Amino acid sequence: MKILLALLLTSIAFPFFAMAGSPLREIPFKTMEGQDATLRDYSGKVVLLVNVASRCGNTPQYSALEKLFKDYASKGFIVIGFPCNDFGGQEPGTNAEIKQFCSLKYSVTFPVLDKIHVKGPEQHPLYAALTGPTAKFPGDVKWNFGKFLIGKDGDVIARFEPGIVPNDPKVIEAIESALK
Repeated sequence: MKILLALLLTSIAFPFFAMAGSPLREIPFKTMEGQDATLRDYSGKVVLLVNVASRCGNTPQYSALEKLFKDYASKGFIVIGFPCNDFGGQEPGTNAEIKQFCSLKYSVTFPVLDKIHVKGPEQHPLYAALTGPTAKFPGDVKWNFGKFLIGKDGDVIARFEPGIVPNDPKVIEAIESALK
């Protein structure tokens, strides 16, 4: 039933969002504490969206993501993590467990939000918009730590696959260019 409802809402809502300027800004999601949020809450910022997991070979990327966040936050940049358990069951924890892990193991201070699905029949509408056939960079997220860079205007600027680390010169260059 949940799957059907999610698909129905996505199919009804996506065309509406697509007509409303920057559709990504309007798609609702939840914080870890269950509060409603959208990317509009980060308007005027350059956003790096990342699907994260605690038990993945890419998990050490949390350190580089935190450094990016700290280095560029004062210039209008933010990292937002969306935990997901879609790849090899590598994020089985509850929101509380994920929050504790991020804080204790990697001293994460950037927002890590409610666990979602980034692919499959329960795919969150935000990721449906980011990866769907009409997206700027279409195609399923391939693994944990896929990254989408969103400009101050709410449009997707770049997509970086999981193997591209956050401190890769291509990522840094894209962030710095977006912050100008």
